[in-house]
Amino acid sequence: MSIADTSPKEVMIRAIQELPDDSSYEEILRELAFARMIERGLADSAAGRTISHEDMGRRIATWAR
Repeated sequence: MSIADTSPKEVMIRAIQELPDDSSYEEILRELAFARMIERGLADSAAGRTISHEDMGRRIATWAR
């Protein structure tokens, strides 16, 4: 079963179950947010919503100005 065939609830449950039992609320929320960011990034990549490494370098270079 791929992640695309998995419900959001199942993805969240799996992410929580993989954390240590003594994880804090903050650690759990951070892990869930990270999992969602990865999911969105993969969807963007599959849809062709990406930029080149060079373009990203140019964008980052403007941040320091």
